Amino acid sequence: MNTTSAYQSIEETNDGLGEQQYIASDEIATTVYLAQELGKPLLTEGPAGVGKTELAKAIAGSLGRTLIRLQCYEGLDETKALYEWEYAKQLLYTQLLRDQLQQTLAGANSLAEAADRLADEEDVFFSMRFLLQRPLLRAILSDEPVVLLIDEIDRADAEFEAFLLEVLSDFQVSVPELGTLAAKHRPIVVLTSNNTRELSEALKRRCLYLFIGYPSQEQELNVVRLKVPDLAPQIASQAVELVQSLRQVDLRKLPSISETLDWAQALVTLNIENLDRKTLETTLSVLLKHETDLRKVQRQLGRMDSTDDDDDDETDWDEELPGRRRMD
Repeated sequence: MNTTSAYQSIEETNDGLGEQQYIASDEIATTVYLAQELGKPLLTEGPAGVGKTELAKAIAGSLGRTLIRLQCYEGLDETKALYEWEYAKQLLYTQLLRDQLQQTLAGANSLAEAADRLADEEDVFFSMRFLLQRPLLRAILSDEPVVLLIDEIDRADAEFEAFLLEVLSDFQVSVPELGTLAAKHRPIVVLTSNNTRELSEALKRRCLYLFIGYPSQEQELNVVRLKVPDLAPQIASQAVELVQSLRQVDLRKLPSISETLDWAQALVTLNIENLDRKTLETTLSVLLKHETDLRKVQRQLGRMDSTDDDDDDETDWDEELPGRRRMD
């Protein structure tokens, strides 16, 4: 683990991510290092399940930093992302300190004088003691450097995206009752997007951009061997080859690396020794997440069965699932 809480070079970045079992390309390692050195947020886009969130976790793990995660969703607002006052706690303290408050207000000759005396004490109730810190403020006020993950920013509203620009520009926030709160340590910020909507040019200008797509066959096989070491090498190669071929079919949701790993783990759990068509049919739902996709691939498998009835030769998967070699 990096004890300096920062990468010293691109090579160290690559090695650090590798120690967290994240296989990074040269482009990923370089962009992560530059984001740290330039102090810019890192915007990672790409299909769901290709490792964008895992990259943020790997960065935090390799640097020994705490990961603070803000999960975005439609309707997310400032109070859920930045801070809000704990009114219930303030009310409880008011009740417990009722006698003291009465002493403070005793002798006031008018409502205005009583209000002035109460105003002099309001700092007690609007202090850090009653401030509920949400992820953004926690990252800003952290005593130690952290990694801030803003996950699936494309799911948040455009209004929240505009608010986020202000926070990411200065890493300070203004709380009317407390004044300006500035970051003690500038966090490494990773934003992820699944491209469900187009992000603003203003946000993209403030970030370094990294697109993470589906891995190559060699990269995916390396990931499977690393994450699911109990899977037999031959089965691992066949599984990855099949997943690669499925990504060339017109499906509603292409299987990502996360589905590949789930399927690999399922094959280990089932003690599969040969990746035949029956195994594929019974485990296909681990890879595909929509009924229409399942039915489409099942129909292709059915057509291959019909071909097998008329031809004793091995079925050529290339005709049905592009890129797939023949399977016994």
